[in-house]
Amino acid sequence: MSKDLFKNRHQVILIIIVAFAVVFVLRLFYLQVIDTKYISLARNNAIKEVDVYPTRGMVYDRKGELIVYNEAIYDLMITPRQAKGIDTAKLAGMLGIAKEECLHQFKELMKVKGFSSYKPNVFMKQLSLRDYSRLQESLYLFPGFFGQVRTIRKYPHRVGATILGDIGEVSERQIESSEGYYKPGDYVGKSGIEKVYEKELGGKRGKKFVFVDVHNREMGSLSKGEFDTLAISGDNVITTLDIKLQEYAEQLMQNKKGSVVAIEPNTGEIIALVSSPGYDPNLLCGAVRGKNFNALLTDSLLPLYSRPTLATYPPGSSFKPVVALIALDEGVQGINYAYPCNEAYNAGGVIVHCSHKHPSPTNIQYALAQSCNPYFCQTFRNSLEKNPGMSVSQSYDKWVKICNSFGLGVKTGIDLPSEVRGNIPTVHYFDKIYGANRWKFATIISLGIGQGEVLTTPLQMANIFACISNHGHWITPHIVKKITDPVTNKDVTHEYEVHEALIGKEHFIPVIEGLFEVVESGTAKAARVEGITLCGKTGTAQNPHGDNHSMFAGFAPKDEPKIAIAVVVENGGYGSAFAAPIASLLVEKYLNDTIATKRLDIEKRMIEANLLHKYGVKTNKSAGMKGEGEE
Repeated sequence: MSKDLFKNRHQVILIIIVAFAVVFVLRLFYLQVIDTKYISLARNNAIKEVDVYPTRGMVYDRKGELIVYNEAIYDLMITPRQAKGIDTAKLAGMLGIAKEECLHQFKELMKVKGFSSYKPNVFMKQLSLRDYSRLQESLYLFPGFFGQVRTIRKYPHRVGATILGDIGEVSERQIESSEGYYKPGDYVGKSGIEKVYEKELGGKRGKKFVFVDVHNREMGSLSKGEFDTLAISGDNVITTLDIKLQEYAEQLMQNKKGSVVAIEPNTGEIIALVSSPGYDPNLLCGAVRGKNFNALLTDSLLPLYSRPTLATYPPGSSFKPVVALIALDEGVQGINYAYPCNEAYNAGGVIVHCSHKHPSPTNIQYALAQSCNPYFCQTFRNSLEKNPGMSVSQSYDKWVKICNSFGLGVKTGIDLPSEVRGNIPTVHYFDKIYGANRWKFATIISLGIGQGEVLTTPLQMANIFACISNHGHWITPHIVKKITDPVTNKDVTHEYEVHEALIGKEHFIPVIEGLFEVVESGTAKAARVEGITLCGKTGTAQNPHGDNHSMFAGFAPKDEPKIAIAVVVENGGYGSAFAAPIASLLVEKYLNDTIATKRLDIEKRMIEANLLHKYGVKTNKSAGMKGEGEE
């Protein structure tokens, strides 16, 4: 019986093996005889695999105005193994280059990492439609060459270069980390929105397989396109920018170094963000990108440098509202706290002078309106020395944490590629310099008036005043409002974090009243706009390398604010000289859509003001490079 069982098992196993063999043979027969797919693909000498590049997503401003679109260009491709008997002189002539340069292109091609004579390679990048059309008629004379359509970006408004960013060739590191998706010669976002939102804007590449004749001319799709994959267009990006305000802000800042940042307080949306001097973003498009990039990179005015998020300045008097709020919240002084201004403040031999003569402040509103240095030195001192049961270092540590809650000394989290923290020096910092318990208020007195080690970016300055206008909270500043699928029109939005300042809301009311008085009757009267309740604070940041920096930060209207703004004009002197008038013009333009006739002379003076000589530039021309078509 055991022998019969063994025999049955042997037969079953044999049947299974035979069945597998039959299935395998039938599958081979199907693949090799019936299914033409692999036969066709095997004929790679007659089939060309072509990348189909997606259309990059468009970029719009907050009102639906198109601010970035695509323009078709062509890369001239070559499959080296097929390029036999090329008349290089004729090819060079048709490309408008010297024969030597054409030969140089062939040599450089073989040095490219991953070069294969069997695969298509980029021979010449970014030919215009006109140049390629001229070449296409004779392309059959040059076996192995073909055109591949690509797109470059176009910027109809020619502003916002550091925000919008640019497109450039993919780096080796990006190729290696893309797991085979990117290839040499591909283009990706290199800066600004283009870089941060590359995944959304870039779309997804497709493939098509085509038959070619002996002249490398396309003769039709392989298997009627059965193996092709469609390119998926990039999503459209709707930004928070008001492109008209952006243009106006760049006009006001021409021939000046500095920044403008405008934020919608109740959303954190960036309305305008200017880095001056700027440049026409079209300069970094197409075949001229490399040449123009090098020119911008070596420009002494640093037009590629994004000042709103990377440049730091002592905030000066613009910082005094924060000093006032902390003192009120800590209960170390009240709204009607009075302090005599004798035009100077003496803290153990350290003298701080007041900027101008004025009656002694009898409350915090008047102190803000007159920007009284002695008053705020004493206010800062009260915060450090009048906290019951706390040492100076303990009180200061708490003071630092409150500053951090305003977005100072930390990154705001804006959706741009790079941002610095600014600086609110810590207890550890002073302990390291002076020794633990060996420093006191007099050592760091300058912090109380926004000088010394305190550093802020223009973005942080605007954000402070957005927070004050909201009575104690701010939303992460951002440039992109939503992402839209161009096919389905489905929107994707992002929820941005709400941050609470560590200050009781009731303390913002008197400070806001003081900031209103600053503009109505105080140091920023130059910013007053009839019919608009603008609140703000001038600042004059000390600069050891030349004239002081002119600064202003504020918001409007006082109730239900719609815009918070910060302006920095480097070497512009007092805050009332340049920053305050420029800020007021931008607020008026945004809220009223026009500038009152009686203020047109201020507008003209700001537009025509040229500070380039202060930066060592000997020219009467506008700073920053201009694009094609500009005078």
